[in-house]
Amino acid sequence: MPPKAKAAGKGRGPEKRKLAEEFPPGEVLTDTGKKSWKLGAPIGQGGFGLLYLADENSSKTVGAGAPYVIKVEPSDNGPLFSELKFYMRAAKPDRIQSWMKSHKTKYLGVPKYWGSGLHEKGGNRYRFMVMDRFGTDLQKKFEESGRRFPRKLVLQLGLRLLDILEYIHEHEYVHADIKASNLLLSHNNPNQVYLVDYGLAYRYSPEGILKEYKEDPKRCHDGTIEFTSIDAHKGVSPCRRSDLEILGYCMVQWLCSKLPWEDKLQDSLYVRDSKLRCRDNISDFMSQCFSSQDKPDELQKFMEEVKTLSYTDKPAYQKLRSILEAGLKSIGAKDDDKLEFSSVNGVGPLSSVEKTPKRKRAVDYKGEANDETDGTPAKKRKAEKKEVNGVKRVVIPKKKATLKKTAASPKKKPASPKKILVEMATQTTPGLKRGRGRPKKKADPLESE
Repeated sequence: MPPKAKAAGKGRGPEKRKLAEEFPPGEVLTDTGKKSWKLGAPIGQGGFGLLYLADENSSKTVGAGAPYVIKVEPSDNGPLFSELKFYMRAAKPDRIQSWMKSHKTKYLGVPKYWGSGLHEKGGNRYRFMVMDRFGTDLQKKFEESGRRFPRKLVLQLGLRLLDILEYIHEHEYVHADIKASNLLLSHNNPNQVYLVDYGLAYRYSPEGILKEYKEDPKRCHDGTIEFTSIDAHKGVSPCRRSDLEILGYCMVQWLCSKLPWEDKLQDSLYVRDSKLRCRDNISDFMSQCFSSQDKPDELQKFMEEVKTLSYTDKPAYQKLRSILEAGLKSIGAKDDDKLEFSSVNGVGPLSSVEKTPKRKRAVDYKGEANDETDGTPAKKRKAEKKEVNGVKRVVIPKKKATLKKTAASPKKKPASPKKILVEMATQTTPGLKRGRGRPKKKADPLESE
C-alpha cells in the first residue's frame, strides 16, 4: 500500500524545518581530530540544517572564495549522521586518492570528507561535517537546456557515474538516490561532476557479507519516485543493480526530456507497474521515449545488461562502460572530458516543466546538493518536497482554476468556490487530474530509528 499522507502540521516534517540557529561569521568549530574550522557566511539550507562557507581557522576572514563548506544541523537529527557513516568509511581523501591512482582515473566524483564533530552553543548541541565546495547542480542545467541534454553529454555523465558507483559499491555502499539535483559541478572545474547527498546511502555488504533480498511493505517506494528502482518500490533494500537501474532512467530522461510515468507520480503503484512493464519490454519502453530515428541503441543495451543482474550480482562495470563508449563512437564523438551543455531546439523549459509533477522523496536533505546555489529556479524548488522555501504548492491548482474561469460563460453568475471544486474534481483533462490535491507525503524512514 502507498504510504498515507500526513496531515499538515503533524508528524516530524515541521520539526525538521526548525534549523540550527544561524551562527555568525567567524564562529570556530573544532572537529574530532582537534582541527579548527572557521565559518563564513551561510549560503543555503536543506530540510535539516544550514550550510556555510568555511576554511581552516586563521586570523583571516572567510571570504566568498572559500574552498570548503560545512553542514550544521541539530545533533538529534538523522540524515547528516547517516551521511557521516558513509563519508567516514569511504570518502577520506587518502582513500579516494589511492583508488584514483590504482584505477588510473583523472578524478573521481565522490566528495571528500575533511572532518566532523559536535559543537555546543547556547545550551544546544549541533553536528557538523566539513566538505569540499561545489558549484551548480545538473537539475538547474537541465532546466536551462530545455530539459534535454545532448547525447554526447548524457553518455559522458553515464561514464562518470559508472566510475563513482563502482567506487562506492566496492566500499560496501549503494547511493539509492541518483538524479540531476544530486549531481554537482566542481566549484573550480565545470567539466567535473560529483555525486552528492548520501542521506539514503545503504551499506549493502557490511564486512563483505551481502544483505539478503527481503520485501518490506513499510519501506515501499523509498527514494525519488520517478527514478527509484523496482526493488525500492517493493520495499527491498537497495543493491548495486538498483543504482544502475536508476542511472538508466536518469540517462533516458536527460535525453528525451520526460519518462512515460511522470504524469502520475502521485500514484506510486502506477509508477512501479510502469517500471515493471519497462523491464519486461525495454524495446517498447524506448519506443515510448524516442522516435525510431532518435532511439539510442546504447541506452537500450545498457538497460538490457542491468536487467540480467540478480539482487546480489556484482555488475560488469567495464562492459557497461564499453556500451556507452560505443554510443559515443556511433555519433562520431569521444569522451574528451569536456561537459558541454546546450539547449535543444524545439523544447522549451516552461512547456516541459509545467507538465512535470512534484517529486516525492522519502528523505530530502539537500546538504551540498542545491544548497550552495542560491539561483535555484522556482520550478525546481517546487519539484522537491522540502526545499528552502517550504512546502507551498499552488501553481498547478491555480492554473486549473484559471482554466475553469475562462471556460465559463461571462453572462452567467460566478460559480461558488464549492461548485468550482466539484467541477474541477470531475475533469478528465490529464493536466487537471494531476493537480487534484497534493501528492501523498512519504514517511521518512529515519523517523522510525
